[in-house]
Amino acid sequence: MHPRLTAVAYWLRRRAENVAVALLAVMFGTFILQILFRYVLNDPLGWSEELIITTWLWTVLWGAAFTLRETEEIRFDIIYSQISERTRRVFTVITALALVLMYAISLPAAYSYVSFMKVEHSAYLRIPLNWMYSVFIIFTAACIVRYLWLVWRAIHGNKSPTTNPAELGD
Repeated sequence: MHPRLTAVAYWLRRRAENVAVALLAVMFGTFILQILFRYVLNDPLGWSEELIITTWLWTVLWGAAFTLRETEEIRFDIIYSQISERTRRVFTVITALALVLMYAISLPAAYSYVSFMKVEHSAYLRIPLNWMYSVFIIFTAACIVRYLWLVWRAIHGNKSPTTNPAELGD
C-alpha cells in the first residue's frame, strides 16, 4: 500500500478509537452518576439508563466497524492456522463474499427501518430513534467495504493472518 495512504488509514483508525473512547467515557460517567443519584441521593435518574444503552450500542457497533483488526476477529483457529496460505486466502474470499452478500441484501431493509424510526423518540431524552439506530447503517456499510478490501487483498496474494496460540495472553 502507498505510504501516504497507510498514514491516512492509521490516522483514521486512531480517530475512530478516539470516538470509541469518548463513548465509553460517557457511558462510564453516566453509570457513576446513576449510582450516585440512585443509592446516595435516593433520586434515580431515568435518562441515565437510556444514555448508557445508547452509548453501549454505538460503542459495540462503531468498534466492530472501525477499530477491530482482522487478527482480532473470531476464527476457527484450530483449522484455519493448520491449512496452507493459499487455502486460507480462498477461505477468506469465500467468507468475505458471503458476508458482503448478506450485508448488502440486508442494507435496504435496515435503512428503510431506521428511516421509519424517525417517527419514534426515546422516552426520556426525546432523541429520534433513527439517530440512535443509525449506527447500524454505518456499521453495515463499513463492514461491506472492509470485507471487499479483504477480498481484494486475498486475491492479490496478501497473506492471511494466522493465530499462534502460544502468543496469545489470557
